[in-house]
Amino acid sequence: MVGCVIIHNDSVIGEGFTSPYGSHHAEVNAIASVKNQTLLKGSTLYVTLEPCSHFGKTPPCSDLIIKHKIPNVVIGCTDDNPEVAGKGVEKLKANGCNVILGVLENECRTHHKRFFTFHNKKRPYIILKWAESADGFIAPSLRNEQKPVWITNEASRQLVHKWRAEEHAILVGTTTVLEDNPSLTVRSWTGQNPIRIVLDRTQKLPSTLQVFNDEAQTISISSNDINFDANVAHQIGEFLFNNNIQSVIIEGGTTTLQTFIDENIWDEARLFKGPIQFKDGVKAPQFKGNLISEEALDTDILKFYKNDL
Repeated sequence: MVGCVIIHNDSVIGEGFTSPYGSHHAEVNAIASVKNQTLLKGSTLYVTLEPCSHFGKTPPCSDLIIKHKIPNVVIGCTDDNPEVAGKGVEKLKANGCNVILGVLENECRTHHKRFFTFHNKKRPYIILKWAESADGFIAPSLRNEQKPVWITNEASRQLVHKWRAEEHAILVGTTTVLEDNPSLTVRSWTGQNPIRIVLDRTQKLPSTLQVFNDEAQTISISSNDINFDANVAHQIGEFLFNNNIQSVIIEGGTTTLQTFIDENIWDEARLFKGPIQFKDGVKAPQFKGNLISEEALDTDILKFYKNDL
């Protein structure tokens, strides 16, 4: 979401952020929040992303800024969307606005990393996530029930639900759905459920499974949608892009995760290491990445990786 703050005489008089898809942009909400609208003519508007200049789901924000005669606009980074891409800045300047561009640009681009990945790479921002035992397995060899075998503690599992609420979609493979029967929803956190993406090559998953309940939208990807014999991760990325999915957490098993790793189609990886030992089972993915941080969550270790390629 874009963030916007309006300043008058060193005081904040308005602020706003992007409403849900199809509704008001940050600038609209910030301007509407200003109680004394006459102050706008002597104010500075700060916004993390270049104001739009085209008619989409909403009218152009640059036109609204010009309408209220806001004299100064400070922009964190330009919009890579071809429909904007500098046109908002040009329109503001052409109508007398003093525009300052590139303030805290790296921070703003990091904040909008999902948006930029979507438009520049034509795929969603991809987060790999898995938990592995102390001896390097993501699941034991034998299961007694059709449900997850927990490797991490309750705090770690709650954090995962928070992450789900922050992303557009979550993706798992057929084996994970059959063995764990997960719901893939936000249950231990307050937030919106992600869209559930299920890989079901031969369309063999029964509709009675929890991923097909009415708690969240579910999209199945079968051999009717992609060719599962080559470049599967690339094709999934393209499929999700065509379905307007801006970010996705890959929570599948080793086979699904390894597919994205081997094709180098990922942006972040979040790896939990629990204290439990299986001694045998499904090996965790073979993985190399740039370690960004490592922290302890009670009995668990959480590592964050970034893909610099």
